Order: sequence, then structure tokens, then C-alpha cells
Amino acid sequence: MIANAEELEQVEEADRWMAADDSHRANEDTLESFHRILRTVVEADGSDVHIKAGAPVKARIHSALTALDCPWPSREWLGDLIEQILPAHSRERFGQTGQVDFSYLAPGIGRFRANVFRQRGERCVAMRYVKNRAPSLEQLGLPPVLERIAESERGIILIAGTTGSGKSTTMAAMIEHINDTQAKNIITLEDPIEFVLEDNQCDIKQREVGVDTPSFADGLKAVLRQDPDIILIGEMRDATSFAAALSAADTGHLVFSTLHVGNAAQAVGRALDFFKAEEREQVRRQLAANLRAVICQRMVRKREGGITPALEILLNTVTVRKMIEQNRLETLPAAIETGTDDGMQTFNQALLKLVQTGLVSEEEAMAKASNPQALEMNLKGIFLTSGARILGG
Repeated sequence: MIANAEELEQVEEADRWMAADDSHRANEDTLESFHRILRTVVEADGSDVHIKAGAPVKARIHSALTALDCPWPSREWLGDLIEQILPAHSRERFGQTGQVDFSYLAPGIGRFRANVFRQRGERCVAMRYVKNRAPSLEQLGLPPVLERIAESERGIILIAGTTGSGKSTTMAAMIEHINDTQAKNIITLEDPIEFVLEDNQCDIKQREVGVDTPSFADGLKAVLRQDPDIILIGEMRDATSFAAALSAADTGHLVFSTLHVGNAAQAVGRALDFFKAEEREQVRRQLAANLRAVICQRMVRKREGGITPALEILLNTVTVRKMIEQNRLETLPAAIETGTDDGMQTFNQALLKLVQTGLVSEEEAMAKASNPQALEMNLKGIFLTSGARILGG
């Protein structure tokens, strides 16, 4: 009986080891196939990957969503994947909220901004590829005025646009320009970190929410005690973050952040919407004093493939400041249209330049224009501007 018991225990132990080994191999297989997907997207110059069970894996390549030629993920495969890539500090938040952001580093492939979320009770994964080194402003095809904006001593610089318009990339490129040309102390607060910024002339500290600080609110409370020259806030999300940015700008710091709006003129109104009605008068005056620029982006397809940004640029000139102070926000588009000598431009003006240089087709420009009828006339050499009349009024 003893021998049989010992033999039985040995058999059970062997079974456990085999099961563990099978599980380990299954985990390796899951990660290997997942990394093949990520590598395929990166090599195709893609930006995003979307994965859900029982459906084709899709990638955004040059702004178009495309199904990849790979097996459809099963619920079990996706569950195993999420268990492996979800950081320990994010598990509780995912369980509570059904969604969580984090960074994922795929060895030999690159860094990704990840979001795990639920839809119809099922888990899904969205990944965005972010390059370790931010491209330069010149590589992105951005106008030289952005260098001048980035070199500002103080104030708030907002990079605006819709999801996927390249806001974070442009902001990182502006920070890299500072890093190449000035000796500053830069502190970022991001959720998650998108570009790894290496010290050059600047001393850079990047803080990730959930890893380096419990929340945006906690990070923002501490940032002014960390002797920053420049503060980067990954996204303006609420009154707390915008009030912190105003406070920092008031005390002589330069603040970068992003904002989800469709054009530059809307950014001021969107910022005011964060606050209660009785607070907006004071906030508007603070913003008039501290805003440096709003840069709003749209991605457009190039004739020869790929994409390039079209920029609308609002600078806080004396005229613009007066408009904000007097709550004449509806006249900001006219100020942009007539402010080309200062470096401002509308989306239509930016698109016209892209067509004239042969980079973008007329059809693509018309599809992305704020005012297609006006752009059509501009392309024919007809310019009827109402900006001066509106400003005069």
C-alpha cells in the first residue's frame, strides 16, 4: 500500500509538472502570435491594432482600418493575452472601471500605448505604436513657427485635434526641439507615457499615472515643488488639470498639453466648459493672459502614400488676447484668417499650401477642409475674405 501511495503521488506530481509545462508553452505561444501581429503592423507603418474575440484583427495603416491576414482570436486566447500583458497595478482599476490604459514594451518591436476595455461584456484590446524617439518637427513636415512657439519662456501651449490626429507626436517633437536647443528641467505627467524622452541638453523626468503617481491630481499638486521650467500634461481632462496649468503659467512656467477639439478657435471655449458658470469670467481672463498658442491638427493623405498633418494655428497676439478678454470668441476664426503675417493659418490655408506644393490632391484637401466651398474658390485663385470686415466690426 505504501509503495502504491508513493507511486500515485509521483504520478500526480508528474501530471502537475506536465500541466504547468503545457500552460507555460501555451503562454509562450500566445505572446509569440501576439508579437507577430504587432511586428506586422509596425513593419507596415501602421499606428493602431484592434483585437476582440471572434472577429478579425484589424490595424490602422495610413489612417485606413484594415483586417490582417491572421487567425481570428478566440475568447480563451484573448483572455490569456490580457492576463500576461496587463500590469499588476492596473488589474484592480480594470476590475472596477472596465477599462485601463498602460504601456507595453514588445522586445525587439517597440513600445505601445495599450487600452484594455469591455464591450458587451467581452474584453477587447486596442494598441497604439509609439516610437522611442520622437521625430523632429522637420521630419513631420511641420511649419517653422512651431519652433518659435516651443521656445516661449512661459504660458500655455495647447495641441488640439480629434483622436488619431497626431497631437502627442507633435507635442513630443516640440519637446525634443527644446531638448536639442535649451538647458531646461522638463517634467511630464502622462497616462501612459507615449514617447521615451532621453536627456540631451534638458533634464527630463517622465511620470506615469498609476506607476509613478497615484493620479493626475496628485501629480499636479506635486509638480511645482519639483523645480520645473517646462511641464507637460498628457491631456487636459477637467477643471483640476486646467486650473493647475493656469497656476503654473501664472508663476512663469511653460506648459504643454493636448485637448480634444475640432479646430483652434474652439479650444478656448472648450477650456472654459471645464469650469462652473460663475468661475468662467476669471478663468477667461487668466487664459487671455497666459495662452501662448493653440495648434490644431488634421491628418491628410499624401498623393504618393502615407499621411501628413494639416495645421490650424492660433497665436495669442494683442488682437486675440483682447478678443478673449472681451468674450468675443466667435471672432477668433477671423483673427486666424487675417493673422498670417504673425504665423497664424486656418485649415483651409494649410490645405491650400499642401495642394500647391503637390503633396496632397485637391480631392483630399476638399474632404478635410473646414469650408470646402471657400477652398474650391481658393484653388481657382479666388479669395474672398471676410476676416478684416469682421474684426473691424
